[in-house]
This record gives sequence, C-alpha cells and structure tokens, in this order.
Amino acid sequence: MSLHIRKQLSGGYNTIIGSEDKRLEFIEFGILRLVAGEKFTRDAEEKETVLVILTGRCTVKVGRNAYESIGQREDVFSGSPYSVYIPCGKSYEVIAMSNLEMAVCKAPSDLKTEPRLIRPEQVRMRSVGRLNWRRDIRDIVDSSLDARHLLIGETINPPGNWSSVPPHRHDFDNLPEESNMEEVYFFKLEPQQGFGIQRIYTDDRSIDSTYVLQNDDTVVIPEGYHPVVAAPGYRLYYLWILAGEKRILRMHDDPQHAWLKNAEPILEELGM
Repeated sequence: MSLHIRKQLSGGYNTIIGSEDKRLEFIEFGILRLVAGEKFTRDAEEKETVLVILTGRCTVKVGRNAYESIGQREDVFSGSPYSVYIPCGKSYEVIAMSNLEMAVCKAPSDLKTEPRLIRPEQVRMRSVGRLNWRRDIRDIVDSSLDARHLLIGETINPPGNWSSVPPHRHDFDNLPEESNMEEVYFFKLEPQQGFGIQRIYTDDRSIDSTYVLQNDDTVVIPEGYHPVVAAPGYRLYYLWILAGEKRILRMHDDPQHAWLKNAEPILEELGM
C-alpha cells in the first residue's frame, strides 16, 4: 500500500484524502483553488475544519462572522499564513479576491465552540535542529486553540537539509513518553522543479518505504518514523496535519539515531 499521493490539481476543490480513505482514522484533506470572484460554500457538518491560506487573498464567512480580505503570501515560503478554524455544525463560504490556493484540513468533532481567525502574528515560529538537520517550523493550530483533534503547522527545510530528525514516530498511546497521532504532509518546492525524499519505516520494517517528492505531492503517515530531506539547491515546504484521540503530541525518537538530539546542545555551544 503506497503512502504517497501525486495528483494533478485543478480549479475548485480537490479531494486528496477523503472520508473513505482506510489508511487514516481522523484526517481528511484537500486543496481549494479559486480565481478572483469565485466562491466556495460548504457545511462543516460533524467535523472541525481548518482553512490554511497557502497563497492569495480571500474573505471567509462563517455564520455571522466575516473575516475580510485575509491572506498576504505570494508563496508558502514568504512568512506565516492566515488560517481560519471552523467548528462542527457551521457552514462557511470562501470568496476569492485574487488567485487563491487554500488547504482544507478536517477531522471528526463534537466540540461546540466558536470560529477563530488565526493571524500570521499569532503563529509561533521556531528553529529546530542543527547543521544539516536545521529547519524552520510554524505552529498554526497548537494546543492553545480549543479544538477536538487537529494540530497543524508548516515546516521549511533549507536546501539539502533534513527534518523530522532524529527520525521520530507517534504511534502508541503510552503517555507521557509517546502519543498516538496520525499525520499528513503536503509539499511545495522552490524552485518548483525541485524534489525531496521521504522515508517511512517501522521498527520491525513491516513498513519501509522511500518516496521521491515533487511539488504538490502528499504523504500519508498512519505510523512509523518519517524523516524527509530537500535536494541541494531547493527549499522544501510541507504543511503538516496531525490528529489523534487525545490531541497530545509526544514523539518517540528512533533509538539508533537519538544521539543527534543529544548532540544539539554541544553543537549550539560550539556555534554550529
């Protein structure tokens, strides 16, 4: 069973991971592409939905709330995004004010709460790792936002750099050491003709797959360690979507490679 999805994206809503996908329990995912003036309307039903504006500007209406003229990025490498959290039971409308690309992230929910606009300045930014496993992370939907299942963010690998390193998993409900959360990655590359490589593997190697990543690819991570690397000369971006019953992220590093994290404080002292 391949965990790699390559789909030609068109105008309108592109379903990438639907509710019928047996590889995942919680996450549904798609990409919305509109031109200026086009509209997209949906009912969230019994799901929470997070709209992440990848590029372009739009107005999002959720019930009586209207978030007007949001979105500022020309590309996903240019700063943090605007996002909108939509709770279950709400209908929403997206009105494009320019060419628009938006990620639509969904999971089941029974949580009755209010919609929320997440502005770029509210996105927590952090630099993680050292040397050629240093990367930049943007936490969009974290535990500070009242949600049922979803955690969402973005990662950017500089050219030639790795992320999700040391390789980690979040497969087992064994708190506080590890939590059980499935995940999805959606990729962009700069320049677009670039590529990256993703490996997914388990301790017993019942899963051990490697995928060549192109622009707009998606990878499903139901379990396993999942490091990813950008090719030299190309920046690699991915939107990551996590979901689990307990909505707590605790990662377990592969013991064979955990020494990399232990080395990071020493490298920091050396200015490396």
